[in-house]
Amino acid sequence: MMSVVLWEEVQCTVAPKPDSAPAPSPKEPPPAPPKTVLSRSSAPPPPRRSDSEVTPARPGRPEEPPLVRPNKADDQNRERQARERSRRQLDGYVGFADLPNQVHRRAVKKGFHFTLMVVGESGLGKSTLVNSMFMSDIYNKEYPGPSHRIKKTVAVEKTIVKLTENSVNLNLTVVDTPGFGDAVDNSNCWQPVIEYIESRYEEYLNAESRVYRTEVVDTRVHCCLHFLAPSGHGLKPLDVEFMKRLHDKVNIVPVIAKADTMTPEEIIRFKKQILNEIAQHKIRIYEFPDCPTDEDSGLQRAMRQRVPFAVVGANTVLEVDGQKVRGRRYPWGVVQIENMEHSDFIPLRNMLIRTHMMDLRDVTNAVHYENFRCKRLAGLGTDGKPAKIVNK
Repeated sequence: MMSVVLWEEVQCTVAPKPDSAPAPSPKEPPPAPPKTVLSRSSAPPPPRRSDSEVTPARPGRPEEPPLVRPNKADDQNRERQARERSRRQLDGYVGFADLPNQVHRRAVKKGFHFTLMVVGESGLGKSTLVNSMFMSDIYNKEYPGPSHRIKKTVAVEKTIVKLTENSVNLNLTVVDTPGFGDAVDNSNCWQPVIEYIESRYEEYLNAESRVYRTEVVDTRVHCCLHFLAPSGHGLKPLDVEFMKRLHDKVNIVPVIAKADTMTPEEIIRFKKQILNEIAQHKIRIYEFPDCPTDEDSGLQRAMRQRVPFAVVGANTVLEVDGQKVRGRRYPWGVVQIENMEHSDFIPLRNMLIRTHMMDLRDVTNAVHYENFRCKRLAGLGTDGKPAKIVNK
């Protein structure tokens, strides 16, 4: 028989002995301060941190970059751009101010056509001047100039050259008249020239009058350089008669050829004499248009003072004082064609190419072609008689 003994834990209190010292009581912790519960409305706001204070990194989380404030200059720039956009919308900015750029791009893509006629006696340097003006061998050994193709009668021949400069294409047509003024009897030697000019007008008029029209190529003569011999005695009767027959059909620019055979004083007197005879015979040569600005008007006056242009042509490159120039070498020195003290070549080239090429085209279309068109349409009346056109 197994017996089970149960132990009962009894808490007893033992009284201290009188002779022994009292045991030190354990140190009690100080009482905890009473907790203060604040409502949400009465809680104080958290302290504000300055811009330079950086938030310390928390353990276990990546450090956040510091807060960067936007620059005031950037804000002002954005505000200025916004005001500019709103101002354009309010002012009604459409964009037609870019139309000249569109015209420029289309003109460069399409190219330009220009027809230049050179008229004068043989041996006056017409081929050399044309080659010097466009810096191209328009006349070469395979196709010589009109002086090397002298014929018994006056003929009109043309040469078409395509020139390119800075992505701008120019279809240049040079019309020369070999045999002009070289015969003993020069009666009616201007008739082939007149027929050629009017045939170009007739072709252009027919192309415009078709029912189904395509792009019309402008082959009309825009300018005629009339070369005058450096005689120093004024115009010849042939020169006067030629300009009187053609001054209402084409833009005539008189040119004194081989001006290096005359002294500067002789050139000045010869120019005045030519202008007096042109005014006396009521010949209308090409007139420079009026310019609105003072700077352009000054250039126009400088060009007017050089008419007729006294030019020297040369395709030979020479070295003068360590510089390469185009000119002609003589025993007494070198004539530089691009030196305005020696020749009027630069003003003539600038007038034909840089400054007045479009004006020559416009005058040809608005004046000379319109005169031919009016005369041609006036002769096509229903009754077969010339009809009178009244401009309203």
